[in-house]
Amino acid sequence: MTTGLKSTAFEGNSFVYIRHLDDGEIRSLLPPDALDDVSDPEDLFVVASADGQRLAIVEGREAAFAAALANDLNPLSVH
Repeated sequence: MTTGLKSTAFEGNSFVYIRHLDDGEIRSLLPPDALDDVSDPEDLFVVASADGQRLAIVEGREAAFAAALANDLNPLSVH
């Protein structure tokens, strides 16, 4: 039996993943002076594409979600 459905629930949606960065990971990703203007380096989150590509590093979880939504992306939290 076939149906008229030709897409999945995820097709056509741009999902990104929001994940907290730990201190060791931050230091390996960024040059030493990159954190000079960051008020709380322990509150950094990465916004990553479905294939794992880092799109942004953002200070604060709420800011990471807001950045995704502002760019018409659907954020999902990853723990």
